[in-house]
Amino acid sequence: MKKPLVAILIAASLLLALVALTLGPSGITVGETVHILLGQGSTANKHYIIWRLRLPRIIASFLTGAILGFSGAIFQAALRNPMADPFILGVSSGASFGVAVALAVGLGALVGFPIAALTGSVITTLVILALSVRQKGATTTLILTGVAINYILSAAMTLLMFMNKEQYQRILYWSMGSFSTATWSEVTVIALTMVVLIIPLSASHRSLDMLLLDESSGRAAGLSVGSVRLMVLLPASIATAVCVSYFGVIGFIGLMAPHVSRLIVGPKHQRLLAPSALFGGFLLLLSDTLARLLLPSGELPVGVITSLAGVPLFIYLLRRGRYRYG
Repeated sequence: MKKPLVAILIAASLLLALVALTLGPSGITVGETVHILLGQGSTANKHYIIWRLRLPRIIASFLTGAILGFSGAIFQAALRNPMADPFILGVSSGASFGVAVALAVGLGALVGFPIAALTGSVITTLVILALSVRQKGATTTLILTGVAINYILSAAMTLLMFMNKEQYQRILYWSMGSFSTATWSEVTVIALTMVVLIIPLSASHRSLDMLLLDESSGRAAGLSVGSVRLMVLLPASIATAVCVSYFGVIGFIGLMAPHVSRLIVGPKHQRLLAPSALFGGFLLLLSDTLARLLLPSGELPVGVITSLAGVPLFIYLLRRGRYRYG
């Protein structure tokens, strides 16, 4: 089932990308879009809209969704819980909080948003692991610790916005997510993040399968559970932080994409990881396209769209008891 599903998702994503390129107030048709992409004649204005505004945004949203979907599958395996994702565990909030602190103290230009986000995300991940590693039922403790950290960071973000009203709009941007300012340089960084941090984790699919066992069974099978968990969580957390540093906090993609993929292809990560990434990319591209079009003037933050879709799914999973596996 994996190969047909992957092919379907790739085809659907390409079709959605082509449609998204044509949608907007400029009135560019599908035929004109294809001609522009092929380098054929067109007005300079339409060429600029396609190549400088829409195409980087579409690629950035798809790659970001792919990273979040893949990372969600990693988090769910490492924590043996399909309700886990970087957003729920506070990793995304940690990255966003790092950016907010840099803005509030005037270090944004000096440190740079990616560095601030990476610092916030890595510190948050290490704190969560340190607080839960020695506890019995470590995966449950990790989940609850992450939720608690998420609340703390959300409160701290609110305090920063209250105390630094001149930075209110910029901090609010990071808390809601948007691809409106996506550039080719950011697309390049996101693509490199995918190649360097995310794709190599596919080779750990057997270890991820073993993490779904209880910890004593994993250790009996020769798996260093703590080391493997840290080895897969850190790259996924850093990749998430890179996305947050450019486009803000985008919730529930890491929850929805792996779960839908798991229902179709099963829990084996050799079959699960690629569909999770492709579903994540498709869902975020669709959400960003809707965010551009739903308001007659301006656009919605993409985090609003993903949350509106993700919260009902989250509640459904809780009611169905799908929060335990392995």
